[in-house]
Amino acid sequence: MGAPTSLDQLQQAISRNYDDLSKRLQQVARFLLEHPNTVALETVASLAEQCDVPPSTLVRFAAAFEYNGFSEMQNLFRQALVEQTSSYSERVKLSKSTVSTTIDASHILEEFSSSNAFSMNHMNHHFSQEMLNKAVDLLENAQNIYLIGLRRAFPISSYFAYSLRHLNKTTHLIDGGGGMLIEQASNIRKNDVIIATAFSPYAKETVNVCEYAFKAGAQVIAITDSKISPLAALSDVCFDIKEAEVLGFRSLTSSMTLAQTLLVALAYRLNSDGKMGDTKQIEWKH
Repeated sequence: MGAPTSLDQLQQAISRNYDDLSKRLQQVARFLLEHPNTVALETVASLAEQCDVPPSTLVRFAAAFEYNGFSEMQNLFRQALVEQTSSYSERVKLSKSTVSTTIDASHILEEFSSSNAFSMNHMNHHFSQEMLNKAVDLLENAQNIYLIGLRRAFPISSYFAYSLRHLNKTTHLIDGGGGMLIEQASNIRKNDVIIATAFSPYAKETVNVCEYAFKAGAQVIAITDSKISPLAALSDVCFDIKEAEVLGFRSLTSSMTLAQTLLVALAYRLNSDGKMGDTKQIEWKH
C-alpha cells in the first residue's frame, strides 16, 4: 500500500500493526507515538539510545512501514512540528539539554515552565472540535458519571469530581477507599459515563474498571498518554496527552487544562439549556 504520507497516517498504521511487531520494534513504536516532538528534533543515535535499541533497529522499523530510510519517516514528524510551531528557535531551544552540574529550584521552574508552555500551546492542534464536543455531549447526557484515576492520575479525577458536583451532576469517584474499588464500580450501567485517566505504566485497577464499564455498556472517556494505551481500545473518546517531562518527572498541566476545558464547556452548555444556575456560583478558583 506504500508508506504513510502524513504523521497521522503513520500513527494509525503503527497502532493497527503494533501487535504484529517484534518486541524491539514495539519499543520503537511506543516511543514514536509518545514522543513525536522528540523524534522530530533528535538524531538517530540519540533516539536509538532513548529507545534502548541499536540505530539499525530504527532503520528496520522505518523499512517495516515501507520507507527508504529512517530520515524519510522522521521528516513526517518534522513537518507536523513545523505546522504547529512557527518559531524554529523555540523548537531548538526546547530540544537542547540545559542540565547543569548544579540543579536548583530556579532551573527546574524554568524547565517546567517552558516545557509546559510548549505542550499546552499545541493542544488545540491535537484535539479536534468534534472530539471535544462529543465528550461534552456524553457528560451532559450521562445519568451517572464515574471517575477513576489512581496514583499520578488521581488529581485529575478528584478535580473532575469536585467540579461536576458543583454542576449538579450525579458523580461517583472511584478511589478504592477501604479496599472497595470493585464495590464502587459495581453499579456502572448502560446510560452512565466513566472518565478514566491513566498514564504509563497504566494502573491495572484503572484498566480493569474501564473494561468492566465497557462490558456493562457504559460510555468511556479516556485521558491517557498514548494511542496504544490499554484504555484507547475501550473508549468512545480518547484524549492522548503529551505532557512535559523534566528530569524524569512528568507534568499534569496539560491534562488539567483538558479537564478544565471540558468542565467549563459543560457548565456553559448546562446553563444555556436552563439546567443549572449562574455559572458564577461555581467555585472554579478553589
